[in-house]
Amino acid sequence: MLRNYSNSRTLGDNIRLGTLTAFTAGTINIASLLIFLSFTSNVTGHYAILAAEISKANWSQVAVVGGWIFLFFFGGFVSNFMVINFNRKSKYFAHAMPLVLEIACLLFVGIYGQFYYRKTLEETEYLVALMLFATGLQNGLTASISNFSVKTTHLTGTTTDLGILFSMFTQKQFRKNGELVARAKLLMSIMLAYVLGAVFSGLTYYYLEFRVFYVISLCLLVVIGYDAYKIHLRHYNTQYRYSKIYRKPNFLAFLYDKIHGGAGIKQKGEKKRKLIFEE
Repeated sequence: MLRNYSNSRTLGDNIRLGTLTAFTAGTINIASLLIFLSFTSNVTGHYAILAAEISKANWSQVAVVGGWIFLFFFGGFVSNFMVINFNRKSKYFAHAMPLVLEIACLLFVGIYGQFYYRKTLEETEYLVALMLFATGLQNGLTASISNFSVKTTHLTGTTTDLGILFSMFTQKQFRKNGELVARAKLLMSIMLAYVLGAVFSGLTYYYLEFRVFYVISLCLLVVIGYDAYKIHLRHYNTQYRYSKIYRKPNFLAFLYDKIHGGAGIKQKGEKKRKLIFEE
C-alpha cells in the first residue's frame, strides 16, 4: 500500500490504501461531529463559516477557523514534504511517517479526551485543530503517493467523478475502457469504506467514547504494518535464495525452511548445478 509511488502503483495498491484510510476518515469525521459538533475530515464547511464570520467582523472566530483551515493545508504540506524529500532514502519510511504522525495526533486526542477533557471551548478548538492537521496529513499522503488518484477524507470530488463515470458508462465504448472501469472501482470502494467508517463510529461512540480514537489508530497501524510485513517477507525470500545458490547457510534461511516446510539447506559439498536443477 505504501511502498509503491505514483504511476508504479497498481489498482490493488490504491484500493487497499483507499478503503482503509477512507474508513478511518469516516470514523474520525463522525466522532468529531458527535464530540465537538464539528467536521474534521474536510474544510469545505469551514470556508463557509470563515466567510460568515468575516462578514460579521467576528475576528476572533475568523482567527480560529482560519487556523483550522491552515492546519489542514499544513498537514498536506508536511506529508508531501516527507514524501519528496525522503523518498530516495526509503520509500516505505517516507510514506509511513505521515501516518505515524497522524496516529500520534489521534492518540493524543483520545488520551486527553478520556482523562483530561473538561468540555471548555478552548479545549474543543485545540482538539479540532489537531484532528484537522491529522486528516490533512492523511489526505496529503494518499494524494501524493497515488498521483492524486486517491483522496479519502471527503467525498465531494469522489461523488462528482462517479456521476461523470456512470454517465459515460451509458455508452458501450466507455464500459469497455479498462482504465475508466478501474477508476470507478476505486472510487466506489472509497465511498463505501468512508460510509462504513462513519456508521461504525456512530454505532460505537456511545460505548467507546474517546476510545474510538484508539480503534482508528489501530486501523492506521494495519496500513503501516501491511507493508512492513511484505518488506520483511521479501527479505526472508532473498536471504533464503542467497543461501541456496551460494551455499552459505544463515539463520534467516533456516527459519524460512522451517516455516515453509522446505527440505532444508543443502550441504556445502553439493554441486551448484545440482542445486539449481532441483530448484
